[in-house]
Amino acid sequence: MTRPTNRQQAAAAARQQAAAVAMSGAVDLTALKERADAQRQQGSRPAPSAPPAGPDGAPAGASGAGSGGGVLDVTEATFETEVLARSQQQLVLVDLWADWCGPCKQLSPVLEKLAGQAQGAWVLAKIDVDANPRIAQAFRAQSIPMVVAIAQGQPVAAFNGVRSEAEISQWVGEILSQLADVLPGAAPADAEPEQDDPRMVAAEEKLNGGDFAGALADYRAIAEAEPQNVEAASAASNLEFVLRAQAHDPAIVDTAAPADVDAQLAAADVLLLGQQPEAAFDRIINVVKTSAGDDRTRARTRLLELFELFDPAEPFVVAARRKLATALY
Repeated sequence: MTRPTNRQQAAAAARQQAAAVAMSGAVDLTALKERADAQRQQGSRPAPSAPPAGPDGAPAGASGAGSGGGVLDVTEATFETEVLARSQQQLVLVDLWADWCGPCKQLSPVLEKLAGQAQGAWVLAKIDVDANPRIAQAFRAQSIPMVVAIAQGQPVAAFNGVRSEAEISQWVGEILSQLADVLPGAAPADAEPEQDDPRMVAAEEKLNGGDFAGALADYRAIAEAEPQNVEAASAASNLEFVLRAQAHDPAIVDTAAPADVDAQLAAADVLLLGQQPEAAFDRIINVVKTSAGDDRTRARTRLLELFELFDPAEPFVVAARRKLATALY
């Protein structure tokens, strides 16, 4: 597999960091745990025991033929044990799918193949959203397939849609590298130790501790002092977006007047935070089409800023850039 460049790694890390912040405010996994507890207390299903740890610290039976090559079929009743409890020791990728979903049928075999090759570094938890709608609701799944990485009981990164085997391998590898000090045996075999920048560590600690304003100030200071520091700049940009989007009333998506540029930009933020990039971009592109002067310039500038939050090769970014070009010219 081709090793990603430092810029790609930094951008990916920043996107994952921002996704974790965004999802921490949007995803409530506690309700799923409580529901599973209630079902077991009612005797609807015997409680499965927590996966025992193997000699490397990873849950025993997480890979190999005994567990379907690292692939688990998970329901609401088993979500707590197979996902939340297991993620304390091992990275869990949750695959939200449905039988009627064509793209899911393209993505799932790729995920299952990679899970079988992971040698216990991570497991795949497959969840049928039709049979387990509360899990899909908890993850705010607006579209499927949706893949969410879970570590220590919390979502740390996610993506929607179909990705290639190489893209997924790179994505998982980056997550595992970041979790090397958190989960036993998480680091991939070819991971190389890096010296951590104490300033970045301090900023990340503030972020993880909930001091988002402090973390943002730190990332901005590093980026200003070192314009070449892509990681700090990307982290600042992502965090700026998340904090701005979380400050909006989600109802703005439905109440924004077509001619109210500020409201339409706010609605786009909310849609993007809710993992609906196509809808978010279309909102702003429509503003570009229907406005002029400063309003049009402001909408175009905001859209270009949002593009920077993603890999420029993402299909929805490429499509939106084409639409923007058409709207402008």
